[in-house]
Amino acid sequence: MAQKDLKFLAPEVLEAIEAEARTYYQSDPASHRYDHVKRVERLALRLAEAEGADPLVVRLAAILHDIGRNEEKKTRGRVCHAQWGAREAAKILKKYRLDEKIIAAVCEAIAAHRFRNNKVPKTPEARCLYDADKLDALGAVGIGRAFLFAGEVGARLHNPEVDIDKTQPYGPEDTAWREFVVKLSRIKDSMLTETGRRMAEDRHRFMEEFFRRLTDEVEGRA
Repeated sequence: MAQKDLKFLAPEVLEAIEAEARTYYQSDPASHRYDHVKRVERLALRLAEAEGADPLVVRLAAILHDIGRNEEKKTRGRVCHAQWGAREAAKILKKYRLDEKIIAAVCEAIAAHRFRNNKVPKTPEARCLYDADKLDALGAVGIGRAFLFAGEVGARLHNPEVDIDKTQPYGPEDTAWREFVVKLSRIKDSMLTETGRRMAEDRHRFMEEFFRRLTDEVEGRA
């Protein structure tokens, strides 16, 4: 029987969907593995409660939001992981006979969650997922992920003397600090929910202070 209530999903069905979702993340790099998905899920549910979004739609969208990353990687970016993931998520959810309204809402949120995507998150659920995904790139977690990524591409620890405008991604100067200056520092201005904006400002300030301290330590001032 199809699920008709947007607020309800049998626990065993949710567990089965999550188990299937996990299979899509197994070969992701450490900075973007399933622990990222679970953090986004927790953040998205917090935002959903504060913003009045449907928690079931938000939870399913968070669990499935990055299942297209491997496809994007295999095609060297020709495939958008958000768009591909939304189509794949629909296939998964249909197997469990979820209500079409749930499926449509989940896929809408997934399709609109990408930072560089031109698709604007319009629903409360899509905005919560978008903000939760971005929040996970900020704060202490964001710093940890930035250093994980720098390690994955073989970047050095820190180089405060480098001209950021002359650096290239995926090289020795693609440090955590470069990631913050070039990309992460802009996230706070892109948030879509009031709760997300407050959290992003706080996490952003933490990152600014961390990199100031890191520079002081590297240069022997602290």
